[in-house]
Amino acid sequence: PGGARPAAQQNPAAAQQNRPPADLAGSMESLRAALKPEIAKGQIEMSLEKRGLVISLREAAFFSSGDDEVYPGTYASIAKIAGAIAALPSRVRLEGHTDSVPIHNSHFRSNWELSAARSIAMLELLSTRYDIPRARMAIAGYADTIPADTNDTEEGRAHNRRVELVLLSAEAERADSRHAQEQAPAAAGKK
Repeated sequence: PGGARPAAQQNPAAAQQNRPPADLAGSMESLRAALKPEIAKGQIEMSLEKRGLVISLREAAFFSSGDDEVYPGTYASIAKIAGAIAALPSRVRLEGHTDSVPIHNSHFRSNWELSAARSIAMLELLSTRYDIPRARMAIAGYADTIPADTNDTEEGRAHNRRVELVLLSAEAERADSRHAQEQAPAAAGKK
């Protein structure tokens, strides 16, 4: 009785796929206006890519060299970004990147650890200070494997040291979901 249920009730995954896509282009323009001073100073770069809206935070503006603590002086800029994240349904991937110069300090054994630690620091800040749900975020540490510029000059290395906040496009979210589903049986078999 009552007829067939709507497809969204039959399949929650279909409901997720059929939700309206986030307006990443509109969000980028409003965020670009809000972050105009930071962009002008070269502290932040933004782009709209197939994977989503990419907000690139330059190391020198947000972190001390070789450290994962976010400068408190940058919280006002991060608050603007957090507002854009909160206003959209998109999942967010926090990606840490370094240059190719091996790290030499007692806190991190490698650029892999540093890049992951910076992603985690940003996740902690967004979740505790700006109430972005942890379930919407994922972290990745890429070390020097995805350079934005050359590692042959200091200027190029400075561009490579960054944390990127990627507000995932609907297509990228689907790809991440498929990848997670493919990996789940493999991980279950290792137990």
